[in-house]
Amino acid sequence: MSKSPSVTPFPSEEQILEFIKDSPGRVGKREIARAFHLDAPQKLKLKKVLKRLKEDGRLQANKRNFADPSHLPNVTVLEVSGLDSDGELLARPVVWENKQPPPVIYMAPARRGQTALGVGDRVLARMQKIDNTADGRPAYEGHTIRRLEQAPGDVLGIFHSDRPGHARLRATDRRVKKEFVVTDNGPLTPENGDLVRAEVLPGKKLGLRHVKLREKVSSTGPKSISMIAIYDRSIPVDFTPEALQQAKDAKEAPLGKREDLRKLPLITIDGEDARDFDDAVFAEPDTDSTNPGGWHLIVAISDVSWYVRPDDELDVEAYKRGNSVYFPDRVVPMLPEDLSNGWCSLKPLEDRPTIAAHMWIDNLGQLKRHTFVRALIHSAARTTYTQIQTAKDGAPEELTRPLMDSVIPNLYGAYESLLKNRRTRGVLELDLPERQIMLDENANVLGVKTRERFESHKLIEEFMVLANVAAAQTLEKHKQPCMYRIHDEPSVEKIENLKAFLDSVSIPFDKGQVIRAGLFNQILKKAKDTPNSHMISDVVLRSQAQAEYNPDNIGHFGLALQRYCHFTSPIRRYADLLVHRALVRGLGLGEGPLQDDHKDFTVIGEHLSVTERNASGAERDAVDRFAALYLSAQIGKTLPGRINGVTRFGLFVTMAESGADGLVPIRTLGDDFYIHDEATHTLRGRETGFTYRLGDSVEVMIIEADPLTGSTVFQMMSGGTAGKPTKRSGGKPNFNDKSGGRKPLKRRGKNRAARRRGRAS
Repeated sequence: MSKSPSVTPFPSEEQILEFIKDSPGRVGKREIARAFHLDAPQKLKLKKVLKRLKEDGRLQANKRNFADPSHLPNVTVLEVSGLDSDGELLARPVVWENKQPPPVIYMAPARRGQTALGVGDRVLARMQKIDNTADGRPAYEGHTIRRLEQAPGDVLGIFHSDRPGHARLRATDRRVKKEFVVTDNGPLTPENGDLVRAEVLPGKKLGLRHVKLREKVSSTGPKSISMIAIYDRSIPVDFTPEALQQAKDAKEAPLGKREDLRKLPLITIDGEDARDFDDAVFAEPDTDSTNPGGWHLIVAISDVSWYVRPDDELDVEAYKRGNSVYFPDRVVPMLPEDLSNGWCSLKPLEDRPTIAAHMWIDNLGQLKRHTFVRALIHSAARTTYTQIQTAKDGAPEELTRPLMDSVIPNLYGAYESLLKNRRTRGVLELDLPERQIMLDENANVLGVKTRERFESHKLIEEFMVLANVAAAQTLEKHKQPCMYRIHDEPSVEKIENLKAFLDSVSIPFDKGQVIRAGLFNQILKKAKDTPNSHMISDVVLRSQAQAEYNPDNIGHFGLALQRYCHFTSPIRRYADLLVHRALVRGLGLGEGPLQDDHKDFTVIGEHLSVTERNASGAERDAVDRFAALYLSAQIGKTLPGRINGVTRFGLFVTMAESGADGLVPIRTLGDDFYIHDEATHTLRGRETGFTYRLGDSVEVMIIEADPLTGSTVFQMMSGGTAGKPTKRSGGKPNFNDKSGGRKPLKRRGKNRAARRRGRAS
């Protein structure tokens, strides 16, 4: 008896999807049937299964072919969408009609002769599949074939002309490498060096693009540097005439029902370059016999809510800005100067309205009770951090000498108690140096240095934190809306990355334990006085979440506080003004309360978080440009520094003396190919094993410093660690590879897979 031929089992839906997913391109029913050896009846069943998968959104299809919905064609039109935490460009497909999220796309660096891409650019790109992310989403690397023409837009740049009819515009955006031809001056008569805004004209696919001048932003010179950041970030500068008039018409607030604190020696303590004074402080021993060693503190904050009422013109303008923006040579205030430097500034020896927090703490710094009042104060002195610290250290000057009998000692006495509470809570202790640009009256850079930080800085910080906590507690008690300042704990992904890094430097870290801020302090303590201390401090910082404004409270991880808001700076932060209004309403303190029909706090919080990040970016951009101006006079000089960033395109180095930053491009590190290990924050030479690591001390030569773009480029002169060469799979190291860190297209994605494994978009 003949044996009937065996029938091949029909594949499961998962097997069909896996086959389609693993195929290099689109496949049809014929290819699927052939792969699984299906007979005629099974082919009919396959047709029904494919139809069902398509309807469920698990397949995409045209008339004849099928593909994984997350699959991208070999050549795709992409739009650059943003940056990841390492500064790599992310992109998304312009056309994406599937139900599933689009894949993660990383843009490969621009090749020689290509213009660097920026957010919003559209390109035709060749796609290369790399390993999936931790959540299973497919990941690609996009290699630019050509940049696509964009609609006419604006460009900010410096005008220069060497002869009549021959004018050029050099963009302030460091990504734009080519100049523009000025073919139309419009109504302007610009001079060389003027900062102007121009409209990019359509057409001219080959050669330089043409522009028409639209606006003169500022004249030539260092004073234009901040204006570049202001215009690049669209920071609102001009107030409406109505807002300016309202600020001008403001008058002295009457005592009325306010508590009269004018006889108390409250003082302001700020930096030498402070432009507004919105907080004054006072402390005295608590006279309550049940609180031995305790203190009574007063933090009096400018009563901005008295002058800026909900929905008036000043309020609209303040909300639009969200916060003041501080540059080395100027400030763009949230409120007009008639208020911010006038009635709302707690000037010495002048009466000023405030909302004051009376707070009582025990000898361990615990907040026992508190109350908020509207008050009138008369600041006894406008002092600086340096003056207060110098006086505390035993060398008072004329201004601070009268304060040495009780004022300054009491402030430090209360601070010592608050410090005990800070240590008990386990606040995250990160040393974050701040660059200070030293300017003359014409905004010429005299130097760049790391801003000094004294115990007096920490004193004010602790007083302000206490007042912020008291404000949040009060609003909760009186069931008022609160704009919390929240700081989430690090994500699981960041904790895993941190553990991988700490393992590489032999510091144990159990990721299964409860994550608290104090845990990171233990890590920093273990690393102290070791060669890796700077590096570990940087990595711990990068593992932290970003603080934001939100009406839903999750606490503040970094400060180890259950509830926290911003109350102490209403002149320069709109969030603080909201808290003041809520306190006025909740405590029945009179005029200017939060309205019943106030806007959605969730929407407001998102807006304020965005304006805060935008302002921080503008401030950082300006500092970068001023630092580049300072370094431009030192081209060719070799200076010590430290690696503060490791990316696949190079090393960021911070100079030891000035704190100025710059990039060492990977192509300048020699003929070896350097592999970026994200987990250990290193670049390691494949052929030589030579390694550069985050935190390494190095020496670099300044080879380029451009104040216009803020770009500074270094050349590595010494530093790094020698190591063993890494052999290629299947043979000896290739000592003829002269890629200088640029890997051949066919192998780049594969070798970068390890770095990207575990990262979500």
